[in-house]
Amino acid sequence: MSAHITRRSLIRGITMATAVATLATGLAACGGDSDAATTADAAASGSVTVGRVSNGAAKETTLKVSEVKSISDLLPDAVRRSGKLVIGSGTLPSGSPPLGYVGGDQKTLTGSEPDLGRLVAAVLGLKPEIKRFTWENLFVGIDSGKVDVALTNVTVTEERKRKYEFASYRKDDLALETPKSSTWKFDGDYKVLAGKTVSVGAGTNQERILLAWKKKLESEGKKLTVKYFQDSNSTYLALNSGKIDAYFGPSPSLSYHVTQSAGTPDPTRVAGQFSGAGESLQGLIAATAKKDSGLAEPLAAALNHLIDNGQYAEWLTAWNLSNEAVATSEVNPPGLPLTDS
Repeated sequence: MSAHITRRSLIRGITMATAVATLATGLAACGGDSDAATTADAAASGSVTVGRVSNGAAKETTLKVSEVKSISDLLPDAVRRSGKLVIGSGTLPSGSPPLGYVGGDQKTLTGSEPDLGRLVAAVLGLKPEIKRFTWENLFVGIDSGKVDVALTNVTVTEERKRKYEFASYRKDDLALETPKSSTWKFDGDYKVLAGKTVSVGAGTNQERILLAWKKKLESEGKKLTVKYFQDSNSTYLALNSGKIDAYFGPSPSLSYHVTQSAGTPDPTRVAGQFSGAGESLQGLIAATAKKDSGLAEPLAAALNHLIDNGQYAEWLTAWNLSNEAVATSEVNPPGLPLTDS
């Protein structure tokens, strides 16, 4: 990210209008949808199948994985006694392939993130219970105790560390997706966005980055229009119709959509990528739990067990995400800074 961008602007919250809308929908969405199908992959079975009913997004693969007592002993007593790991997934209303979405059977929550949750739960000797939320209400679920951990493409930021603790598991790369017919490219310089209309998800890390670029352009007398849509289908309808020039979102989701749109009347392309933590720091995606919950350490230990024993690499390969691998899971690694250094 350009050194001229003020980090403080990156930690601005959602606008008041968005916050009001979130509050209005909170009561309906906070409870989440529970994915009962996940109970089939209980830790006692000794295996977890990833890539099930994925509509071709992944190669279905069964991985041997079972409880590691030395790791499950690290769990907080309340979680261990419950016998389950309640996992929050910010995939309402329509999901975000390949990260998390309803599979080909029209009922099972599939995707790389739910599958990782099942693998981690197995190492911890717990039954996975996945609850779906809108992105805005995912954190309400953690705050209220309805969710033990969120596994849903959450970027580590120093702001979020004020309320949450983290165990990293994947690189965080963002991307800009445009119609294939578009010729402009994004090389990390926000100035190429002048005059453009870009869509982004409300309350996301990429929204903070985009709003910072918008503010910088405005200070230079230039305009960047930011638009929001309720779901990915609406976003792509706007992209295909020319109502927006680009969509700024998680690189895995956008790359997946590019492959799916190939050969259709509306093919798209990735115009450029950017680290979720800015120009000087590799962003990281992490399992996210309430601060001082005591979950970050056992979660990181479970993830490192999966890394050391090969299941992590097989999981990434099944979902075509091997280029986003990390060497180790870190507890509370450096995240998107609060201010410029």
